[in-house]
Amino acid sequence: MNKIKRLDAVLKGKKPDRAPFCMWYHFGSQHASGKKAAAITLEWFEHYDFDFLKVMNDYYYPMPEGKDELRTAEDLALLKRFDPEKSDWKEQLKAIKLIGKALDGKAYFIDTLFDPWQCLLKSLAGEHLIDLAITQPAALHQALDVVADNLISYSRKSLALGSSGIFLSMLTSQNLLDRELFLTFAKPAAMKVLAAIKDLGRMNVAHLHGGGIYIDDLLDFPVQVLSWEDRKAGNPSLKEIKARWPGVVMGGVDIDQVLCVTPARCRENVREGIRLGGDTRFILANGCSIPTWMPPVAITAMVEAAKA
Repeated sequence: MNKIKRLDAVLKGKKPDRAPFCMWYHFGSQHASGKKAAAITLEWFEHYDFDFLKVMNDYYYPMPEGKDELRTAEDLALLKRFDPEKSDWKEQLKAIKLIGKALDGKAYFIDTLFDPWQCLLKSLAGEHLIDLAITQPAALHQALDVVADNLISYSRKSLALGSSGIFLSMLTSQNLLDRELFLTFAKPAAMKVLAAIKDLGRMNVAHLHGGGIYIDDLLDFPVQVLSWEDRKAGNPSLKEIKARWPGVVMGGVDIDQVLCVTPARCRENVREGIRLGGDTRFILANGCSIPTWMPPVAITAMVEAAKA
């Protein structure tokens, strides 16, 4: 099977010749042009010959002009809908267009986004976000709704440029976000994004970030693929989720066993993941980003083990 047929088989619930394999990390290219980000990303993909490409997106959600923090209801009201191509995201869209042309007919690629809650957390509201949830819930709901609309607008453009799906990262675990806050604020906003694009991508992914994920609250996302750190203590296994959910699971690689270990151990890590994932409805991948300083010889060993 070629790369596309291998993914198609998995997404249709059929048995592929082997599990498709991909890995990713943050390249730190958020200061660079979209052209350079595309070149780095394609070089990574071609060097290791992965089965598909997860395109990282390190261009942050734009801050309202003249502000360097959002800490009040009035600040949140400054968030407006905008054209992604006239924002900081224009560079990511340039990268997506170039990657789409390079991989057309050769391999699928998915584009990464962070859910509305994380967009606010990572820079816009930051340390004020929890307090805003407690003291200004109505204003926060409105802000999340605006951010979700902008993410939807961006996603539609990315998918039109050739992305096979959107990989939406969400904070879904007890060590990262209180469950009540997740259910009240984060999940509805993320659900709005995913529902809007559910028929536009063949490989939309809900990434369930963290340890001790709220799995009973996470099986209704309208996506083809669920991704999480299945090897992390306190998280459900690939087998458990496959028994409860009809879609494809992505994982198998223990990211706590890729640094300061030998390439031989990295090979075994991959073999263990393949055994855990099974023959169908399984994509072999890291449960979350691997470290950028991981030795290339170790990554090569993992690719070889995946293809063996």
